Amino acid sequence: MAKLDLIMFEEEYKLLQEIIGRLQKDASAKVVFLVDKNGQQIAAAGDVKSIDATSLASLTAGNVAATDGLAKLIGEKEFSLLFHEGEKDNLHISIVGKRGILVVIFDQNSSLALVRLRVKKASKELQEIFDQVEQRAQKESDNGGRFESPFSEITDEDIDRLFGD
Repeated sequence: MAKLDLIMFEEEYKLLQEIIGRLQKDASAKVVFLVDKNGQQIAAAGDVKSIDATSLASLTAGNVAATDGLAKLIGEKEFSLLFHEGEKDNLHISIVGKRGILVVIFDQNSSLALVRLRVKKASKELQEIFDQVEQRAQKESDNGGRFESPFSEITDEDIDRLFGD
């Protein structure tokens, strides 16, 4: 069965934002990002102004995709957790279900053990929300409902006029 496009409404976004905000505080992290596997940022908490969120989201998705390839090469289904240790900051990346990537950036004010513990709890909560969104999308699809994107009316000519010479 093909994956449905997920349409997230404000209510779900607020729940996701609340969970990652709590994770950022409870894990004493500098920043927490929730990214989809296509490299789009879903939500963020913490000192997000200090980071190029667009680049971080796309590079994280690429990192996860490359790591999935490595996992398959050695006969693993996936590596659900990645950890990068730096001189000042550390990066904890974990897969949330089949749709999301949770990125936690932390320094010496926290520990890997604390981050892992807090991420485990937050991941379960995030997965529940993703499941609800997916169930709603499936229900809409089964009922013949179709979401009309607010960008569907934008044409190539509109884009050219906006960014054209």
